[in-house]
Amino acid sequence: MKSVAGNSSAPSPLRQSLTTLRILLRAGIIKPGRPKHIIRQMRVLKTWGPTIAGGYAVAHERMPDSVAIIDEAGQWTFAEMNLRGRQLARELHNTGVSEGSRVGLLARNHSAFVQTMLACGRLGADTVLLNTGLAGPQLAATVKNNEVSALVLDADFEDVCTELPADMPRIMAWGTPGRDDLQVPWQALESTEAEPAPPREPGRLVVLTSGTTGAPKGARRPTPKGPQDGAAVLSRIPLNSKDRFLISAPVFHTWGLAGVQLGMSMRATLVMRRLFEPEDVLRTIEEQRCTVLFAVPVMVRRIMDLPRSVREKYDTSSLRVVACSGSAMSPQLITDFMDTFGDVLYNLYGSTEVSWATIATPEDMRLSPTTAGRPPLGTRVAILDENGREVPRGTEGSIHVGNAMLFDGYTSGRTKKTSDDGLMETGDRGHVDTNGLLHVSGRDDDMIVSGGENVFPRPVEEAIVTMSSVREVVVTGVSDKEFGQRFAAYVVAHEGATVNPDEVRLHVRTELGRFAVPRDVVVLPELPRNATGKVVKSRLPLPTPRE
Repeated sequence: MKSVAGNSSAPSPLRQSLTTLRILLRAGIIKPGRPKHIIRQMRVLKTWGPTIAGGYAVAHERMPDSVAIIDEAGQWTFAEMNLRGRQLARELHNTGVSEGSRVGLLARNHSAFVQTMLACGRLGADTVLLNTGLAGPQLAATVKNNEVSALVLDADFEDVCTELPADMPRIMAWGTPGRDDLQVPWQALESTEAEPAPPREPGRLVVLTSGTTGAPKGARRPTPKGPQDGAAVLSRIPLNSKDRFLISAPVFHTWGLAGVQLGMSMRATLVMRRLFEPEDVLRTIEEQRCTVLFAVPVMVRRIMDLPRSVREKYDTSSLRVVACSGSAMSPQLITDFMDTFGDVLYNLYGSTEVSWATIATPEDMRLSPTTAGRPPLGTRVAILDENGREVPRGTEGSIHVGNAMLFDGYTSGRTKKTSDDGLMETGDRGHVDTNGLLHVSGRDDDMIVSGGENVFPRPVEEAIVTMSSVREVVVTGVSDKEFGQRFAAYVVAHEGATVNPDEVRLHVRTELGRFAVPRDVVVLPELPRNATGKVVKSRLPLPTPRE
């Protein structure tokens, strides 16, 4: 299994190490410094490891007065964030949290979210990043399944916590605490109080899977081995320590978390806003001179839905990277966005389990807007048949990925199987084209057989969304008494436009053929989405049977 998307052979370890070094130097992660300062930083890193706790402790030593985070409550230096993390670690320890405990974090994007991960890292406790879209029963089940013993939360979410154990310690991260709740310490103060000893093993970050097709599962993220792991993403997305990151993707989501981790490793400034509002994103980019935006695709869609006059009110010329991940983007959206904001869009294809697989640059997407891109440094992508053999380019098969950040398994104890070559299946199907670019057809379980053809929803979605009346669409298989399954298209029209279902069917038949035509075309005011912007297909209405 030597051939991978975009590469004919793996680089030698020496060549890869030199490439990594060049990337880290270019990004400003590795910089020269005074020997005594470097020695002190090495000691700190040895104590806390390459975790968020270790990153902020090193930054406290290296550049204490540089701005680490800006949120609606103010701005915080690296020294202040490290001190806030130490204070919260003591508070959590006093409630019984220790090495190996699990702390639930139910909060929006702000500095106390990062502070909580930092504090848990100092204790060796796992941080379970809870989806802010969970309903009460789902939250209670997730907390129980992941053995959460304490909860840090925003006041916004108190009403979904009624089914949690009454004796579970709660610490309020944002908002007014209840009578018996503790408050996350926001003042950065030195303390003479003894701190818990550094943990023997670092705590893990537990990210929930999206849960769009079932109950969300907790996936244990591996602890990075060092800045070299970040070099993989940096090999395809040109981020720099001088950048100012606006983190709009929710940090409980893998991609928002990646933005925080990358920004921390570069000691860049993070700008965080609790709620996403498309015009506010443009306003914040102008006011804070943000150079990087971390977003999920639905946010890009919402920005493009703004009237042109609103988009043009704001100076976004500082923006040089818009980094997206989380779900597929339509080719039309990609092209429209880059025509409006310039060739600044980068799209990462991956999952909670495999981290990253490929990254599409603006050049890749100009060449082929449907592409998922190429593998970054140190990543292998192979397209395999049902017997585990690699298929030739242009042939569809199951997508498998190998890199240094494959997840460590679900908190339930289950894991995904990796091959002898260290490749993990993604559950998606696709092919690599003659340019070495990966194209994703869809999920294995999304495929239906129509007219003897294996058909995936994504090409049908890509065809429908090119229609001038269509703003967005999702296509899925639904039960059919005669054929077992058939396609149904759920369409949202542009404001003021009307979608004609017969025109949709004719368009698909012309573009793709009769076998791909959705028998049902349902027009909706909005698609049902979870907190990360993914469409929740289980919440789509059943189509009315056609005669």
